[in-house]
Amino acid sequence: MPLAAQTEFLKPDGLATANGYTHVVVSKPEKLVFVAGQVANNREGKLVGKDDLKAQTVQVFENIKTALAAAGATFDDVVKITWYVKGYKPEYLPTLRDVRNTYVNKATPPASTLVEVAALFQDDYLLEVEAIAVIPENQRKSK
Repeated sequence: MPLAAQTEFLKPDGLATANGYTHVVVSKPEKLVFVAGQVANNREGKLVGKDDLKAQTVQVFENIKTALAAAGATFDDVVKITWYVKGYKPEYLPTLRDVRNTYVNKATPPASTLVEVAALFQDDYLLEVEAIAVIPENQRKSK
């Protein structure tokens, strides 16, 4: 079966138009959801929270939430999160964790990787986060 027949490339309403990438890729027959790195853009593509790590982190997680919903998933389905944080410092960790913990399932948290980067695609962005979710067969039937 060709890749296109097994995979959906979604353009969720509520996220800025993607340029050269897909926000959400869903793979079948087992439903794997790949959410592209999200930055702190609102639905119009404007930065939220210039110079404010917490505000940017909240917007990033709201964008991931929107992307997951487009694929029929929630944060309970997320199995992996990868963080890219510009100029990471240990004092950032409590802020990042506090925001993350308001979204993810704390009883079964996803695997997570945090990578310090020198820069992101534009100077004012402080972080980018990507996610992978798995929607079990029995859960898909009830959604």
